[in-house]
Amino acid sequence: MLPKAKLWLALTVAAVSMFSTNLQAAWDLNMPQGVTQISRETYDLHMQILWWCVAIGVVVFGVMLWSIINHRKSKGAVSATFHESTKVEIVWTIIPFIILILMAIPATRVLTEAYDASESDLDIQVIGYQWRWEYRYLRQDSMEEEVSFFSSLSTPREQISNELPKDETYLLEVDNPLVIPINKKVRFLVTSNDVIHSWWVPDFAVKKDAIPGFINEIWAIVEEPGVYRGQCAELCGIEHGFMPIVVHAVPQDEYDAWYAGRQEQAVAAQAMSNSTITRDDALAQGEAVYNRTCVACHQAGGVGLAPAFPALAGSSVVNGDLTANIELLLNGVPGTAMAAYARQLSPVELASTLTYIRNSFGNSTGDLVQPADVNAILEAQ
Repeated sequence: MLPKAKLWLALTVAAVSMFSTNLQAAWDLNMPQGVTQISRETYDLHMQILWWCVAIGVVVFGVMLWSIINHRKSKGAVSATFHESTKVEIVWTIIPFIILILMAIPATRVLTEAYDASESDLDIQVIGYQWRWEYRYLRQDSMEEEVSFFSSLSTPREQISNELPKDETYLLEVDNPLVIPINKKVRFLVTSNDVIHSWWVPDFAVKKDAIPGFINEIWAIVEEPGVYRGQCAELCGIEHGFMPIVVHAVPQDEYDAWYAGRQEQAVAAQAMSNSTITRDDALAQGEAVYNRTCVACHQAGGVGLAPAFPALAGSSVVNGDLTANIELLLNGVPGTAMAAYARQLSPVELASTLTYIRNSFGNSTGDLVQPADVNAILEAQ
């Protein structure tokens, strides 16, 4: 087959594939219209500016193409000889200025509305960690029990390592989704505990950097119940791609029931902070916490990733003094990748994790760490 024929065949196959039903995702390259008023206004603004740019491109390149075709040498065209034209310069200065003003007017209106987070019905603090999110529902009443929880990737590690087939929500599912009521103005106060992250939910048209020491505001009024997904949009470390965001937007009565249940869980968790756990329960829960929180750095089997992430297997710290090990887990190591987990894990989770790592990966201290051991050090700090 001639090279030119091969080229046309390849282009034909590509064109058919582009418009086939199996590749409709190609049209998802455009931004979604979303489920909020701001997201729709942002989409309309985006499309309006896009068509302005297309029209400008057609005019500019059309004139260029016409000039090239009709003033080519083969037609006997002779180059004009002039230095400048004040009228032309004025015209090509005024026209772009007017176009920019026409673009700026709707853009300013949408941006002003998007940044107005006042008069919210619900405030939620969003805190980025390597590599998960914490959500804190700010209390309207100081007597209420605070609702806060961490949201972590729940995709099985076997899928990530290609030991199991990947499902539709691969790397997009979490253990604890954020829940908000529909038709209520929800303000998100976004910050970070370690490095810069970015909280992004395309269907809400919200994307805000989470910066340590700063609080950035965004808001949304979700009009349709549903499950909406997003991701961290700022490169933040080895598991940046493993920080999905899942938001459940539900009717007000369903939200109220969920919130009341979360308050009850918070009270129960507080009561358990001084409970006694069995060895089997500690090892089982510790393994679950390790696989959710620690495995990215210290790896399966506790082999680590030297030199940044030391191995836990055979570690002198893990097999050494228990108090020092607890303090390390609570406070982290400043200036290293080892984060502080005093805020991130409950006393029960901390005790279970310590029990697990001190009796796994070839370590055999025989310790059974209790929440009371963790609380004693927390109270002493």
